[in-house]
Amino acid sequence: MERWSALILAGGAGRRFGGGKLLAPLGGAPVIWWVAEAIAAAGFAEVVVVTGADDAGIRAAMAGLPCRIFHAPDWAEGMAATLRTGIAALGDETGGVCVFLGDMPLVPLRLCAELIAAAEQGGFAARPRVAGQPGHPVAFTRAAFGDLARLSGDQGATALLKQRAGDVAYCETEDSGALFDIDTAADLAAAERAWNAWPTSATSDNATARGDLPKP
Repeated sequence: MERWSALILAGGAGRRFGGGKLLAPLGGAPVIWWVAEAIAAAGFAEVVVVTGADDAGIRAAMAGLPCRIFHAPDWAEGMAATLRTGIAALGDETGGVCVFLGDMPLVPLRLCAELIAAAEQGGFAARPRVAGQPGHPVAFTRAAFGDLARLSGDQGATALLKQRAGDVAYCETEDSGALFDIDTAADLAAAERAWNAWPTSATSDNATARGDLPKP
């Protein structure tokens, strides 16, 4: 993964949560800190974080982590705006990018090498799939960067991945951390239970089998 970048999208306002969800405490630190800390240790060439609504708070929460942080001034447009900012910020030598969401602290990082290999073989993108449902992170080769830079609206890369369905590989997994995001206070409580049940569960397998997370 040394030639690949990681991009963390952390630009949303978290309205369903009531605001500030990426700064909500989980296991003694903000949600976004756990996400970025794990990704920074995963072996990527660089880690880029794009902020929006909570720019100052997220920058403060991530102080000391080896990440480059950029603010998307048009973040209110939706996820596409943070994606565009992130793609523009990637290093010139990167061979591709794994896109993470800042509200997914249980994302299975162990899948990244497999996703990268699948994306490179197919030439465009790869993502995990749990019981038929596509998840995160999504690995995009450099060939996808032009399309990502032209996205608009609040759908992120969803429409693009559907348009290029024949070029998207899927890596099957049973780890529902690939689907689990924090949208509400109840989601945060579920993440806290998983965290307490298995302190290293943020990047481990079979969170669903342990009963820590809802079944997909």
